Amino acid sequence: MRVLVLHAHPNPDSFNAVLYRQVVTGLRARGHAVDACNLYEEDFQPVMSRAERVGYHAIPDNRGPVEDHVRRLEQAEALVLVYPVWNFGLPAILKGYVDRVFLPGVSFKLVEGRVRPNLQHIGKLMVVTSYGGPRWRAFLIGDPPRKYATRVLRALIRPAGSMQYLAHYDMNRSTDATRAAFMARVDAALSGF
Repeated sequence: MRVLVLHAHPNPDSFNAVLYRQVVTGLRARGHAVDACNLYEEDFQPVMSRAERVGYHAIPDNRGPVEDHVRRLEQAEALVLVYPVWNFGLPAILKGYVDRVFLPGVSFKLVEGRVRPNLQHIGKLMVVTSYGGPRWRAFLIGDPPRKYATRVLRALIRPAGSMQYLAHYDMNRSTDATRAAFMARVDAALSGF
């Protein structure tokens, strides 16, 4: 299976970067063709320009500024996002990727003014993430990052596709043992990918 792995963390020494390398290595070891996209290393520019917004609905010209990323997304049969939760949201670089690459005609179509999913070629979606605070804190505010992944992103892929959301909570107090346990959980999920 061709898997696009998107990573969004600026520090190559972070636990999140370790998870990214684990995901890429684990998928390749299991025979998947992996397109490893580290948004920081690729110097992805997350800010949508005025011209891009003005031409947002001009299909297919809207994809011009991010054509390479659109092509990579369109070639994927599965999508894995590896990122930290910051301020109960996506890192700005990943949010900018979604804003600039998940365009009309790419991730969705407008049919009579209604949004229709358009990532039907993606049959699997996985998120591997970490939160600074504990699960209960995320639960109290409704866990917006989980809802974004499991509702918004999930709705764009093949209707019968699978979705996994793997989160390591309480990174501010994590230990070698909690990180190792989470990595084992990620490895188990990759085994069934």
